[in-house]
Amino acid sequence: MTGSTLEAESGGRAMDANTKVVIGTLCSSFLLFQVLFHFVSYWFSAKVSTGYNNLSIDKKIEWNSRVVSTCHSLLVGAFGLYLFLFDEPTIADPLWGDPMLVKLNIATASGYLISDLLIILLNWKVIGDKFFVIHHCTALAAYYFVLKDGMLAYIANFRLLAELSSPFVNQRWFFEALKYPKFSKANVINGVLMTVVFFVVRILAIPPLYFFMYSVYGTEAYMRLGFVVQCTWITSCLILDVMNVMWMIKITKGCIKVISLIRQEAKSSLQNGKLD
Repeated sequence: MTGSTLEAESGGRAMDANTKVVIGTLCSSFLLFQVLFHFVSYWFSAKVSTGYNNLSIDKKIEWNSRVVSTCHSLLVGAFGLYLFLFDEPTIADPLWGDPMLVKLNIATASGYLISDLLIILLNWKVIGDKFFVIHHCTALAAYYFVLKDGMLAYIANFRLLAELSSPFVNQRWFFEALKYPKFSKANVINGVLMTVVFFVVRILAIPPLYFFMYSVYGTEAYMRLGFVVQCTWITSCLILDVMNVMWMIKITKGCIKVISLIRQEAKSSLQNGKLD
């Protein structure tokens, strides 16, 4: 048996082992988030929030869905930020760098997306949202190529950083469900943080992404991706970014409205104080 044959067999075994790890991570992620939704969130939420037990069944379903979303966002967002800063293989070669650690993060995110799609479909009358379905399916289509062939791992992980805004979005919903006053300190601080973080990780990140896409267009590494992956890359990014811009506009309007009302109340209180 020649050395090249041994190397090929060794590489094949390593590839098979890595594939099994990725598939195992995806399946474990799916099961984990299902357990979180159906069991853990009910118990945990009742322990940490007295208002949870007073919610309607429909509200509890969405609450549990958002608890799972927050857990997923913190997990893949934090790990994704670490990989973005320190994963040398993908930093050195964003299109084809050895992406094993990134693939584990993408597999975790994919498991969550499949789990959340199932939850949405089974509870469509309560939490059904066509935009979330489009978002999840678009992301899964893009992640498929990362998990299958290891291409564009750095880009996929970069997109995952957008999840860092989700905890603030979910927390806003929790405050509303618990009927926190809109002008309460906690609500206002979370609203401002939500707007700032959403803008940084979902909107400010758009120009560098498309500049990079333009910079690698036509290169040998880009051509190796193939036409299908090239189209999927640009199409998925466009769909997700259009949705992010739509959400950003909605969030910004809400934030401006709250700040304006706070300023009006402060001005009114000041005038009343002067009259006294």
